[in-house]
Amino acid sequence: MFAARTSWPTAVNELTRRVRERREQGLPLFDLTESNPTRCAFEYPSEAILAPFLSPENLRYEPSPRGARSAREAIARYYAEHGASIDPEHILLTASTSEAYAFLFRLLADPGDRLLVPRPSYPLFGFLADLNDVRLDAYRLVYHEGWQIDVESVRAALRPTTRALILVNPNNPTGSFVKRHEWEQLRVFCAEHHLAVISDEVFLDYAYAEDPERIGTLLRQDGEDVLRFALGGVSKLLGLPQMKLAWIGVAGPAELTREALARLEVIGDTYLSVSTPAQHALPRWMTLREAMGRQIRERVRANREYLRESIARTEGCRCLEAEGGWYAILQLLDA
Repeated sequence: MFAARTSWPTAVNELTRRVRERREQGLPLFDLTESNPTRCAFEYPSEAILAPFLSPENLRYEPSPRGARSAREAIARYYAEHGASIDPEHILLTASTSEAYAFLFRLLADPGDRLLVPRPSYPLFGFLADLNDVRLDAYRLVYHEGWQIDVESVRAALRPTTRALILVNPNNPTGSFVKRHEWEQLRVFCAEHHLAVISDEVFLDYAYAEDPERIGTLLRQDGEDVLRFALGGVSKLLGLPQMKLAWIGVAGPAELTREALARLEVIGDTYLSVSTPAQHALPRWMTLREAMGRQIRERVRANREYLRESIARTEGCRCLEAEGGWYAILQLLDA
């Protein structure tokens, strides 16, 4: 009766079962994997966040396949602060980065086509691939006093039906940024094999320190011979996952960019999934970016310092180096 694409194992695993039991019993639970910022006691400027919802313009429905112009202009200003000049017409709003991936998978790949993804990275990629009838091939991130892309493993993973390369910059959970020398090799590779590049940049603002060797957003990089898509959203940028607003920025060869945007507009028009109030609120929300980002960066920095100090007194494990993001990886040396 059900589609093969949804035949995932649905049994509750032991860890989930025990977590559920402790919550039901009201017992203490210290979740070191917590990634929901709204449960982390940050000080949200509630009035500034909620006030835009009272605007009378939210009572009118004027759908736009690419999203409200004012929201896209606010996103373009954000990229300008990152050194990238992008026309608001080259931005399309989505309800989440997961939806942005789904739009791009549908845009670039037919059923059975393949995409290159980093490993380690998001477990969610597998579910998104299943739902969009595409296949994934992994390339490796390797660790040697820091994480690097194994470019040879990217080349080795190429298949005749490979359609795109996915970068996560910075990667989750490794916290590693794409470096300029890596991007130059990948750009040449993708141009040679006619691959698009999808760059997930939701943690872009959470670098621990400056490094001129990082590429920053892919929208500002040389690569007019490669079609590029940059993903962002308010979930991580503003700590507002409940507002369900993300975006795709498009850059690359002029003709390919025009065609990609035209097709994405049809996909967006088919779903029209982004709420009107969130679109209208985004310009004001973006003015809160530094205040919210500062709180999150300070929390992550303090947590990481505490973790490293604690691990230094612990035998048998170490905290791997990272450059940004919200996560830390511990290596068990005897495992």
